[in-house]
Amino acid sequence: AGHVAGAEVLGSIEFGVSVLDAPLVVVLGHDSCGAVAAACSALENGRTPGGFVRDVVERVTPSVLAARAAGRETADEILAEHIEHTVDLLLERSRVLAERVADGRLGMVGLSYRLADGSAQLVAARGLDSAVLTA
Repeated sequence: AGHVAGAEVLGSIEFGVSVLDAPLVVVLGHDSCGAVAAACSALENGRTPGGFVRDVVERVTPSVLAARAAGRETADEILAEHIEHTVDLLLERSRVLAERVADGRLGMVGLSYRLADGSAQLVAARGLDSAVLTA
């Protein structure tokens, strides 16, 4: 979920929404997420990894800090915070997405996927009718 801040990824999402007229964007995070674990580890030991892993950790760290500030400490709670943060970040960075959500033409949801049993839990919903999205 946290790797969607790049311009090329945003461009792909905007293409799907504005050109293909997709009515729903799903941000799907999963448990046992290495990016979340790496960010937590970097915060705990004070060492930021090198290479491109640093980019991943830097994108996830704000979500970890926000979760902890809200008293959300477990891996599942931190993941949910990160998924929700990613949904909101997409809306902040993309005028196309924000306008379509405001116009009622687009829904965005964040789901947390459990690898063990294949279930997904809704953790964030923006736009359209939330009743439709959560049904």
